[in-house]
Amino acid sequence: MLTSLANMNQEYFMRLALEEAKKGDAPYGAVIVKDNQVVAVAYNTVRQDSDPSAHAEINVIRSLTTKLKNPSLEGYSIYTTGEPCPMCATACVWTGISEIIYGASIEDLISINQGQINISCEEIIAKSFRTIKVTKGILKTECLKLFKLS
Repeated sequence: MLTSLANMNQEYFMRLALEEAKKGDAPYGAVIVKDNQVVAVAYNTVRQDSDPSAHAEINVIRSLTTKLKNPSLEGYSIYTTGEPCPMCATACVWTGISEIIYGASIEDLISINQGQINISCEEIIAKSFRTIKVTKGILKTECLKLFKLS
């Protein structure tokens, strides 16, 4: 029962990330959760802000750490429609986020001609000083559908 409840929660939070993604100028959405509560949401604003670092994950991390007045996100989980790129995965390492949950992998995105740097978030984490749990493929089909529409 616990496993199915956890899966239902993961799908719920990923659906929120998908809704955020629809607001941005690229189909990336991010949600940060702690103790099964949404604490921050964001979407990609690279073009809107003329800021190449304004990925959904960076935006949600900035928003929450500013609100908390603390750069540490230990004990928090981040849900993203697409696997965090090397920049975003590194930001997760620096914050100490506990878990990354994503829908479409970098390889999935490359297969549909989305521009990506072909380094997985797990490779970044493996070369870091942190242990971050990575859960992949949550609502992968729905996430990929959003990227194919963009």
